[in-house]
Amino acid sequence: MKKCEADVQQAAAFTCETQAASRKLAGAAKTSFLKKCEADATAASGATACEAQANTRKLAGAAKTSFVKKCVADAKG
Repeated sequence: MKKCEADVQQAAAFTCETQAASRKLAGAAKTSFLKKCEADATAASGATACEAQANTRKLAGAAKTSFVKKCVADAKG
């Protein structure tokens, strides 16, 4: 699980670096952009993983929504 999370973070960092370069960002603007971009990418992958867990548990409706919301919050730490 930790290796998977590390791979996702590396991919997100590479994608975010590419986006920052294409926007020609530098200095504080680049740092701020990368921080937000990587946080958004990690949250998105966490939500996907939580959705998959909910589907595995065959949750639906309010139970699924509640589970995914808690799962994502727990993943953020």
